[in-house]
Amino acid sequence: MKQSSNIFLVGLTGNIGSGKSTVSNYLKEKGISVIDADVISREVMINHPDILTKIKLNFGDECFDQNGTLIRKKLGNIIFANQEKKNKLEEIIIPYIIKDIFAKVKEYADKGIDLCVVDAPTLIENNLHFYMNAIILVTVGREIQLKRVMERDSLSLKEATIRIDAQMKEEHKLKYADFVIKNDGTKEHAKKQLEEILILVDNFRGKDGEKKEPYNLTCANSSTSYGNKF
Repeated sequence: MKQSSNIFLVGLTGNIGSGKSTVSNYLKEKGISVIDADVISREVMINHPDILTKIKLNFGDECFDQNGTLIRKKLGNIIFANQEKKNKLEEIIIPYIIKDIFAKVKEYADKGIDLCVVDAPTLIENNLHFYMNAIILVTVGREIQLKRVMERDSLSLKEATIRIDAQMKEEHKLKYADFVIKNDGTKEHAKKQLEEILILVDNFRGKDGEKKEPYNLTCANSSTSYGNKF
């Protein structure tokens, strides 16, 4: 699998409660094409119904209601409390999600779109970052993160903590980020940071959508908000 050569791919990622969706929505408001991995992960069940069969075989009927509909919260509680089961679910579903993401990338490239953002919470965990020209990481402090997750998903402190701790640590993701949005403040502050990043991304894009040679946007580690190469 190889990224389309005539489209510049920006990976947008961040852990649960980081406010990544706020950033993603702002990109859409600006008319930038965004591929939402969370949306694809829901649609993938419809596009590839054999996934549900595999989930039922591995996780049992208790994850489905009487109409055969997947109870996502119940499945979530199971996998976030058990790393082995989390790995199993990812083994089942991730290949389909990646396939559909790149089908969408090709669709955009064929339409002549030269910039596309792939919004994926597990972009790095699933090695999608290797296909990106640049990566934006949205970060947040632990206290605010817990508060957001508890309020958004109606979870207890223990449940929220389990979900947060089940994800790759921000410190590790920072090693792969070209740009960082610190999302501890207002939405306006996050938008301002994104605007600055988009200017930098645009400056270092070639006219054909490729990286300009002197700037390797996918390899250097980040030590500041814009990575240590800017």
